[in-house]
Amino acid sequence: MARSAEPGVNELEATRERRRLQLSSRMGRLRAAHSYRSVLALVAATFVFASVAGDETWTSSVLLLLESVTLFTAVWTSGIARATSKGLITLLAASTLTAIGLLFSDSHKLLGVAGIVTGLLVVATIVTIAVGVVDQEEVNAQSITGAICIYVLFGLLFVFLYSAVALIGAGDFFAQGTDGTRAVRMYFSYVTLATLGYGDYTAAGDLGHTLAVLEALMGQLYLVTVLALLVSRLRGSDA
Repeated sequence: MARSAEPGVNELEATRERRRLQLSSRMGRLRAAHSYRSVLALVAATFVFASVAGDETWTSSVLLLLESVTLFTAVWTSGIARATSKGLITLLAASTLTAIGLLFSDSHKLLGVAGIVTGLLVVATIVTIAVGVVDQEEVNAQSITGAICIYVLFGLLFVFLYSAVALIGAGDFFAQGTDGTRAVRMYFSYVTLATLGYGDYTAAGDLGHTLAVLEALMGQLYLVTVLALLVSRLRGSDA
């Protein structure tokens, strides 16, 4: 009888060990976590720069570098990897080389590809922050700040996607007969994200329509679900 019970006991011990390792890994990330205010500051800096900077090639290089640094800071803040991680250092090096390469190219398609790469970095940043917020296992000021970062990053993500479509596509991005400047595309992105619907600029073409509808849905669903839930739980914990 004792021998027949051994497999079950060993399996139970293995399960407990796996849970202990998962918990220690999670707690290690929590202990390594830093304030998301630094990430929010970088996101705000990217927002401001993209709003006021022109469409020169060097501005695309700066935006690529800014987003790389933002991802680096988000990974470090979430405790997923150390600042000395080879992967993070490689990412920064590759982004720097790409940004430098952009300075010596006037190709619109290459600029469009750079916009897609920057957008992918934004997606990686959003996922990284989301992991860090979930790892908090409670609603606090840090998780709220991380959630705000994600919302603002949604708007920036679509700015880069709209820019890529405008630069790579054959026709005008807007139905008004223009691709618009980056500042105009940013204005359009956040107006769409907030579903304000001013109508002064509208996307042209099926791809533009699809992206605009997707952004509007993401913006509304995020506000009425994630942020609303976090804020309500934060108020409940304070009470």
